[in-house]
Amino acid sequence: MLKDKIIGIDIGGTKISAGFISDNAIVKRVTIDTEANKSQDEIIQNIFTAIDRVWQADVKGIGVGVPGLVDHENGIVYHLQNIPSWQEVKLKEYLELRYFVPTFINNDASCFALGEKYFGVGRRFSNFVGITLGTGVGSGIIINNKLYSGSFSGAGEFGSIPYKDSNFEKYCSGQFFERCYGVTGQEAFQKANKGDKKALEIWHEFGQNLGEFIHVIMFSLAPDAVVIGGSISAGFGLFKQSMNESINRFPFAKVKSKFKVECSQNPDIAIMGAGALYFNSISLMECKSVLSDK
Repeated sequence: MLKDKIIGIDIGGTKISAGFISDNAIVKRVTIDTEANKSQDEIIQNIFTAIDRVWQADVKGIGVGVPGLVDHENGIVYHLQNIPSWQEVKLKEYLELRYFVPTFINNDASCFALGEKYFGVGRRFSNFVGITLGTGVGSGIIINNKLYSGSFSGAGEFGSIPYKDSNFEKYCSGQFFERCYGVTGQEAFQKANKGDKKALEIWHEFGQNLGEFIHVIMFSLAPDAVVIGGSISAGFGLFKQSMNESINRFPFAKVKSKFKVECSQNPDIAIMGAGALYFNSISLMECKSVLSDK
């Protein structure tokens, strides 16, 4: 099954990235502007354009990751961050009518976790949470080697949990740097790498916040690991120590003793993870077929 040729698509507020995946690798890719302020139909056409540019013979399926609320069973996107025209879009239906292959939709954090499970460091763990750190913070959950999405792909929204004067998302994403210190994550990263004392302190504080965020995940799910990705994860070496110091204050020694924190090693995991929706869904359908035959 993992030999099947598939298309993976990562839809963001600024860019749409698509890749043709064969033999567990992206062999052709394209990135185009989302044009988020355009109409629903125009953005769907942009998705078609991205897929058309990477399409190859014998594609078996399409997987799409989106930054928003999704009915993953029916392939309906109810809301997309930073794309105002997208409300209750039947994306699965649009794509299957055009390309005549099964299509699967989920939110981007779930795709990240699934990508790590199939292609990344998540292969070593049966139970883990993938955390994406970017303009926001997202979480995808793998339980007993399977993706758990919850209703409307809403599981794992730990960033909305209250923290300090706001919520975790404000303190564990790029918003932290801009909101608290008036710099972007990229600026803080560059300054810290040049030895700027203030920037190093900012990253230290970020790591403490992220450690508290991970405490919530440990209390809720007691996973084997978390896998960290997203643009802010480029600063992993800058916040790792303070994050671990915070994690080490977790009160349950047995849970803490086997717990690991890993950083994603695959820069293509967003596209690969979207494509993995196909493998995951086909596997689930095969399991249901076997059970129904008994």
